[in-house]
Amino acid sequence: MADQKKVVLRVLTMTDDKTKKKAIEAAADIFGVDSIAVDLKDQKLTVIGLMDPVAVVKKLKKVGKVDIVSVGPAKEEKKEEKKEEKKEEKKEEKTEEKKEENKEEKKEEEKK
Repeated sequence: MADQKKVVLRVLTMTDDKTKKKAIEAAADIFGVDSIAVDLKDQKLTVIGLMDPVAVVKKLKKVGKVDIVSVGPAKEEKKEEKKEEKKEEKKEEKTEEKKEENKEEKKEEEKK
């Protein structure tokens, strides 16, 4: 079975809300698209879903000039989330260790 793909495109003619809307409508018209994200400042359009990347580019060429930035699996987001969770766990462990060290120092001061 086909995996979800993440296609990042640069639509060079996407400079205002009107062309942004046209690009989104063109991408949404393709069968299998799950989500669409737009960065108007960088002129990037990110499409995620079970679709053919060639069909996405072909459809968006009707809106304007299109450059392919990247095509890959959509699972990259999950990896980033796991990394963030690990970082949070490490931070929690460090704070717990600091609390324990502070308790030990207080006990030593009380003994003196």
